[in-house]
Parts: sequence; structure tokens; C-alpha cells
Amino acid sequence: MAKPKTLYTCTECGGSLSKWQGQCPHCNAWNTLVETLAESVAPSRYSGLAALSEVQALSAVVAVENERIETGIGELDRVLGGGLVRGGVVLIGGDPGIGKSTLLLQALSQLSAAHKTLYVSGEESAQQIALRAQRLQLDAAHLQLLAEIQLENILAILQAHGPAVAVIDSIQTVYSEALQSAPGSVAQVRECAAQLTRFAKQSGTTIFLVGHVTKEGALAGPRVLEHIVDTVLYFEGDTSSSFRLVRAFKNRFGAVNELGVFAMTDKGLKGVSNPSAIFLSGHRPDVAGSCVMVTQEGTRPLLVEIQALVESTPMPNPRRLSVGLEQNRLAMLLAVLHRHAGLACHDQDVFINAVGGVRINEPAADLPLLLAIVSSFKNKPLPNKLIVFGEVGLAGEIRPVQRGQERLKEAAKLGFTHAIVPAANLPRQAITGMAVTGVERLQDAVIYLRDA
Repeated sequence: MAKPKTLYTCTECGGSLSKWQGQCPHCNAWNTLVETLAESVAPSRYSGLAALSEVQALSAVVAVENERIETGIGELDRVLGGGLVRGGVVLIGGDPGIGKSTLLLQALSQLSAAHKTLYVSGEESAQQIALRAQRLQLDAAHLQLLAEIQLENILAILQAHGPAVAVIDSIQTVYSEALQSAPGSVAQVRECAAQLTRFAKQSGTTIFLVGHVTKEGALAGPRVLEHIVDTVLYFEGDTSSSFRLVRAFKNRFGAVNELGVFAMTDKGLKGVSNPSAIFLSGHRPDVAGSCVMVTQEGTRPLLVEIQALVESTPMPNPRRLSVGLEQNRLAMLLAVLHRHAGLACHDQDVFINAVGGVRINEPAADLPLLLAIVSSFKNKPLPNKLIVFGEVGLAGEIRPVQRGQERLKEAAKLGFTHAIVPAANLPRQAITGMAVTGVERLQDAVIYLRDA
């Protein structure tokens, strides 16, 4: 019997090679080639799936606003941009046990009261899902359930039932008979996702795809999977914490980087309408090395506490550790602090943490991070009820950030009375109960804290 031919496929771009290499020649990624079986597929596999399109002028296309389907879970609707879009495909990933299946089962149970829904499970049996619904006390009388992993059977049932919303849990367990490789391989994941996406666009069914993640936290399978779908959602946060964060990394129908906050309870995931109050619930104003900032997550301003610990070290190479913020940016900001504020940390260990498990990617965290480091280094707490945000440049200048007025209003709503912001972000109209100080240089902010 002839030995099956194998290929090496890149998990980043999907390119294939006949021999293994350390670097993919297509996308230049390292250590991404995995061994797969060579697929022999008939060239007519895609024939008849779509009608022949005609060329038309863009001005002649009638633009119709996408109709939204509300899931009944406010925080999930926020992340999705206002609700589900008919024919949209949503890919949701996260660590095992973080709540992906629980959230989707809750959403489908809410949607099943007014829409036809179908939950396709490839990892759990029907009895296991029924037990979970019973434990969560969900009203799932109209929710349809299917335990199946073969793609052709799933598509046939979807075509026959015509649900408005369907969940595939998970895409790594689904396989197509047209391919020889095992479920979860690069070829199977890519092909099954493409077929399901094509069905969603033709039928108008909204499909949720649950995706596994690697140990680095990225979605398992080819990176092209994220390009096929319309929306990519990631669960963030520590599984040991009672809070779960869902962030939109891609959304063709809404704002990118939108954040939804949930609390894990014995009745499932519950939306948190005011997450700033929760993240600041353990904040103590009389502790050195703590600074509160306002970060803009999509359309929502969010107050987060930045903590810094600066400690002398006898080691020749001091440690630079950052949790929730970019570590390379921390090293750059320490150099700016030394050059333009005269604070040298070359013999100090510096540890940074964003409280609550939030990942902050915007540069508005630069100024509060540096002020927290200055506070810890001098062992002097920052003034009470102080809020800070601003980007710091390499020349020591404080650059403005977007939506400064909304950030200040959110801080004033939660009782903060002082703010240090870039001079360009000073509000045109005074904010009731808040004194705002604008700074143009890093040393101005450090001097303000010294005299405070």
C-alpha cells in the first residue's frame, strides 16, 4: 500500500511546502510549519455554490442598513456593535473553561424565544449540554440541539432547519469527508470555516464559531481563519478571577477593540454595567506606586488602576516585568524617564501591573505608568482622587489622546476631583467638581507631583 504523501503547512498563512523548514518562505514566520496529509480534491468541489456575479457600478448598489438581532445579553451586544447581523460569522476564542460555551448557550436560550436557533456540539454530548442548561436554569424549551462533527451533515441540517442563529462548538472538531486529514488540522479548519461562512452568506444565518487557542493565547489553526470571518472575539482575564473580559479584535459591523465585562456566577455569565467601579473597588489612595488612568476601550471609557513596584537589586541585569501592558514600551519609557526627568532605574527592578486582568494597548497609559513608577521610587503616594492619562514621546513631550473630554467626564462621574492630562486635552468647558491640570513635558508632571 502506497504511503500517503505529506506536506508541511504554515499555521500563519496556510502556505505549504514539500519539506520542513524552520522559516516559512511565504510569510517569513518561524517554527510555524506542521506536517499534514496532502489532499487530493476534485476541481469541481466549489461548482454550483454561487451564482455568476455581474459587474455593476458602485453608485448603482443599494446600501441597506444591516438589521441587528439583539442577543438579550447587553455586554455581548456591545462587543458585537449593537447585536448580531444576519449572515455574519463570529469567531470566539479563549482559554479552556473560561466561559465560551456558557456564554453562547445563554445567548441562544435568550434568542430561541423569538428566533429559530441551533446549537451544534462537537465536544460535548447532548446530555452534558442539557445538564449545563439545567444548572444555569436556562429556559431552553425552543433551543434545538445537534451533536455532530461531520461538515456535510451539519450543512444539510442547517439547510433543512434554516435557523436564524447557529453555534458550532467547536470548529476544531468539525471535519469534511472531502479531505483526508484529521479534525483540527490546518486544512480541515480552513475548509470547514470557509464552507460554513459561505453557507451563512447565502442563507442569512448568523453563525458563531468557537475556536481553540494555543498556549500563547492565539487562535489555533491557520491565521487565515481570522480573515474569513466577520468578527473575532477573544476572552481575556485570569480564569481564577470571577470576571471575564470579551474584546473585539476584528468587527466588520462595529467598533474594533470594544470591551465587554462579565462576572462569572453560579447562574452563568452576568454583564457588568459599570466595570470601572469594580476594577477600583480595592483601590487605596494612600499607597505609593498606584495611579488611576482612564483607558478608552472602543466606545467605553474605563478606569483602571496601574500599579508599579520599584525595588533595588544586587543583580547586574535588573528585571523589567509588565502584566497587562507592553513590556517593550516599558523599557522605552524608563529611558525617557531617565533622560528627561532625571530618574535613573538602571539598578532597580521594575514591575508593572494593570489591576483586574485588563490588557491596555493604547499609548494613553504612558503618563500614568511613569507617574506610578516615580511614586514607587520615591515612596510617595499620589494625591487622592487623581486621574491621569497621556502619551509620552521620546523627546519627553506629552501628546494628546483621543476622546479626552469623555474620559474626564467618566472620571468625574466616579468621584475623582483632580486630573493630569496633556495640555492639548484641556476641556473647553469646565467639568463640574474636577480641577484639570494640563502638562506639555514629562518634567512638568513630575514637578507637579513633587509640589502636590
